[in-house]
Amino acid sequence: MNQGGGQATEDGGLTACRECDLLHRITPLPPGGKALCTRCAAPLYRHVPDSLDRASALYLAALMLWVMANAFPFVSLKVGGRVEDNVMLSGPLALAREGMPELGLLVFLTSILFPLLTIAGSLYVLLPLRFGRRLPGAVPAWRMVRLLGPWSLVGVFMLGVLVSIVKLLDLADVVPGTGLYAFAGLLLATAAANANLDPGAVWPRAGPPPARRGTAPAATAAALGLTACHACDLLVPAAPPGGRARCPRCGSPVHGVRPPASEARTWALLLSAAVMLIPANLYPVMTVIRFGQGEPNTILSGVMHLIDSGMWPLAMLVFFASFVVPLSKIAVLVLLLVTVHRGSAWRRSDRTLLYRVTEVVGAWSMIDIFLVGILAALVNLGAIATVRPGVGAVFFGAAVVLTMLAAMSFDPRLIWDRAERPR
Repeated sequence: MNQGGGQATEDGGLTACRECDLLHRITPLPPGGKALCTRCAAPLYRHVPDSLDRASALYLAALMLWVMANAFPFVSLKVGGRVEDNVMLSGPLALAREGMPELGLLVFLTSILFPLLTIAGSLYVLLPLRFGRRLPGAVPAWRMVRLLGPWSLVGVFMLGVLVSIVKLLDLADVVPGTGLYAFAGLLLATAAANANLDPGAVWPRAGPPPARRGTAPAATAAALGLTACHACDLLVPAAPPGGRARCPRCGSPVHGVRPPASEARTWALLLSAAVMLIPANLYPVMTVIRFGQGEPNTILSGVMHLIDSGMWPLAMLVFFASFVVPLSKIAVLVLLLVTVHRGSAWRRSDRTLLYRVTEVVGAWSMIDIFLVGILAALVNLGAIATVRPGVGAVFFGAAVVLTMLAAMSFDPRLIWDRAERPR
């Protein structure tokens, strides 16, 4: 690991684009600069001044805010003289009490545990590195941070909280707690920490061995039998088919030039997600009972209820997150898989950008799952009002997870590989 806090760049080395595999010369960047792929415009690397200092301080703040967000009351619901308090853990526990422990576990992992592990793992690596040291287990900790980062859905959970508050305004007085303000600070602190963390300050950016540096700039890493380590981004010789290899710098396992069976796994996950979406839209996701009366609501009937109540912006948000995003994500991935299988050269840059957008927005469908958990925990007022989660939420949660896994299993470099292969 780099022992300093400045830019770590080996001038003249090579790095490969994560999305199209094109090789680029590593050149020094000015403070705040960013290098983009010349073929698909994907980010390659950047230079954040004093990255270790900034990121460490922000992650420390995020850790303290996480403790406050989970220790203090989050949101309270006041009806007459009765007050229903809620903490972060109330949602997962409420879902478990209603016979949906798998849904409660999903909410707990993505909104509580994974953010903590991401913050703690980052601090475990960055703080000792700031003082020129590396603790045992720093490499596995860094791999964990990169693995759990996409599943740490702090921003999505915060939006789910705001949607819940809007839905509850006509039922009772909603009182934000200290935990909610701390969670808002946690969202800002983690976003700022991620923006100020330069991976080049953790692992020096270095190209392939000197003998390979004379390669033409237009070559791809796969053409040279190289692949990037998933932990430290070092370009290393790829593992032979059926063989095993490890990164010489961090010791992480290294696969071949392409992950095996990427297309098959993506197809399997997509088909499973499509199957899950059918019961997710047919069965109720929750039942709102007021003064002993209520009927189960599916996703679509919930959207219609919001429209009837005059909450058009909220209805459009739920409709977009629950219908447009999952279906569009499946459609886009199917398009990419079909064009890759056919070796199509049609609009490769646009297809790469489409994949990039799809991967980012897919997690926002979790708003509905967080919404169900928050309402089930808050609205438990006996005969006055109660919210019960429905089995449709379980299927919808499974569909969201499967689509996220499908996007992660698809290798966008295949878009360029198949198109360039001689036919």
